Amino acid sequence: MNAHDGPQKTPDGHHVVIKGRNWRATDPSLPEDVAARLRRHLMAARRAVRSATTADDAAAERQARARVQQAKIALGERGTPWWEQSPDQRRRRWEDHLAKLDADAPDRRDS
Repeated sequence: MNAHDGPQKTPDGHHVVIKGRNWRATDPSLPEDVAARLRRHLMAARRAVRSATTADDAAAERQARARVQQAKIALGERGTPWWEQSPDQRRRRWEDHLAKLDADAPDRRDS
């Protein structure tokens, strides 16, 4: 496997294997542009968690962790497993969470 192949997956495709540990895989039905937007939200939220913990700001940390959770659910990595959802449920999951993330993004609230 080379670096461009991505992480190893379990035979059923439900999990990726990183350093011998299984992590739920991103929902493969996500359109790539949507998945990219969700990953940007996730990384921004993770940076916000780090900033809030460094600043010892408990309220900001709670908000940032909630955004991480929203992004992870939208990606299908938390919440009801994506393989147990219908195609409509899967689409509603990412649409609803992405809309909330877009609306609650710090850069949008400040403008």
